[in-house]
Amino acid sequence: MNQLDQLRQYTTVVADTGSFRQLAQFAPRDATTNPSLILKAVQHSDYVPLLADAVRAKKRRPLERIVDEVLVRFGLEILKLIPGRVSTEVDARLSFDAAATIARARRLVELYERAGIGRERVLIKIAATWEGIQAAKALEHEGIHCNLTLLFAFCQAVACGEAGVTLISPFVGRIHDWHRKAAGAAWDDAAMAGANDPGVQSVARIYTYFKHYGIATQVMGASFRNVGQIAALAGCDLLTISPELLAQLQASDAPLPRALDPQAARMAKVHAITFHEAAFRWALNEDAMATDKLAEGIRIFAADAARLERLIEEVAKTRSIERALQRALRTDLAKLEAQLLAELD
Repeated sequence: MNQLDQLRQYTTVVADTGSFRQLAQFAPRDATTNPSLILKAVQHSDYVPLLADAVRAKKRRPLERIVDEVLVRFGLEILKLIPGRVSTEVDARLSFDAAATIARARRLVELYERAGIGRERVLIKIAATWEGIQAAKALEHEGIHCNLTLLFAFCQAVACGEAGVTLISPFVGRIHDWHRKAAGAAWDDAAMAGANDPGVQSVARIYTYFKHYGIATQVMGASFRNVGQIAALAGCDLLTISPELLAQLQASDAPLPRALDPQAARMAKVHAITFHEAAFRWALNEDAMATDKLAEGIRIFAADAARLERLIEEVAKTRSIERALQRALRTDLAKLEAQLLAELD
C-alpha cells in the first residue's frame, strides 16, 4: 500500500490545486477554488474556455459579481470530480469587514444553490482575523459552513473553535518558513524536521486541544513543504496537499503510521483558555510570526484577487483570451516595476 493510501486510513485528503486533471489523478475527497488557483489554472489552455464563458455570459454585471460567478463556475466543475466539499474564497480585501464578508458569503452560497448544490458541499473560505471569525460565527448560525484560513496563532484556532466554525486551515509550511528565516545560520534542518518542525507543532497543539475538549471544529493542516511534515501530522482530521507532494506519497510504499491520535489527545494535560476581542488582538500582536504571516497572506490573496479582476476585465473587452492574459501580465509587470523604483527612491 502506498503512503497516500495509508494516509487516507486516518485522514481526509484534500487537493491543493485548481487542476481538474490532477483532481482526477489523485481522487481527493475535498478541494478548493480561489483567485490564486484560477490564475494558475488559466495558464493552461484546457481551462481558458471555462473562464471566457463565465465572464462573457455575465459581462454586463458589476465586476465583483462576475468574480463570484467565475469562482463558483470553477467550483461546480471541481464538484463533478470529488465526492466531498469545495472551499470557495471570500475576497481577502474584506478581511476586516465582517458585514461585507457575510454578504459576499451569502451570495456565493446562493450561486451554488441556484446550480443545484446544497450547502453541505460548500465551505466558505475566510481569513482568520477577528472580523472574519465573527462573520463565520454568524454564517454558521445560518447553516453556511466556513473554512477559516491564514491561521498561524493558537489564539486564532481557539477563537474559531469558540465560534463554532466548521473547519480551520493552519499553515504548516509558512510557519516553518518564518522560523527558518528568523533562525538564519543557526537553523538545523535535521533537528527541526518531523515532529520538531514548528509548523507541525502548531497544528499538533491545536489538534490536541480540540480533541481534548471535544471541540467539533475540524483541523486541516495546509501549506506543506515536504512529505516529512505530512507524515508527522498523519491522523489530523484533514490535510490539504499539493499535487507534487501527493505524487511523492503515491510513489512511496514506506510505512506511514498514525502520528496524531484522538484518544491520546483526550488523555493529554491541556489547560482551557478563552479569548474575547481585546485578549485575541493582544495575543495575536504578541506572536510576531503570526502577525507577520497573517498580514502577508492577506496581501498576497488580495493581490491575486485584483489580478483576477484585471484578467476578467480584459476578457470582457477582447475576443482573444490569450491577448487578455498577455495584457494582464504586462499590467502586473508594470506595477511591479513602479513599486521597485519607488522603493529605490
